[in-house]
Amino acid sequence: MAKPAPLRDFPVDSNIVSLRLRFLPRHREYLMRWLQAGSSMGLCDVDVSPRTPITSPVTLEHVLVWVRENPDPAYMVRPDGMRWQVIDHVRNHPLGSFQSFEDALHCIRPVLGQTATVAA
Repeated sequence: MAKPAPLRDFPVDSNIVSLRLRFLPRHREYLMRWLQAGSSMGLCDVDVSPRTPITSPVTLEHVLVWVRENPDPAYMVRPDGMRWQVIDHVRNHPLGSFQSFEDALHCIRPVLGQTATVAA
């Protein structure tokens, strides 16, 4: 099983800028459209939650996705460097890494056309 790259702590006076994707308002808007469109395909709920890794003060956000077949979150979508990672949350198994947030959600349930992205 592939493990996500650890967060690196750089000295405060460092010139290195860590590139890491974040959830933006456009992602939240697309997520709500995706959830509404996927309700007939078993999507029940989503939650954007912050998490703080033990080894780093950096707070990352991830999306948990519930489907009607399971009372526990079925999927997690999280930023991983410059990509979006989809994880089977029940089995803690990575399902794929995608260039865009929209592609990551399309992997879970292809309910919106792949051209239905949101302008940045």
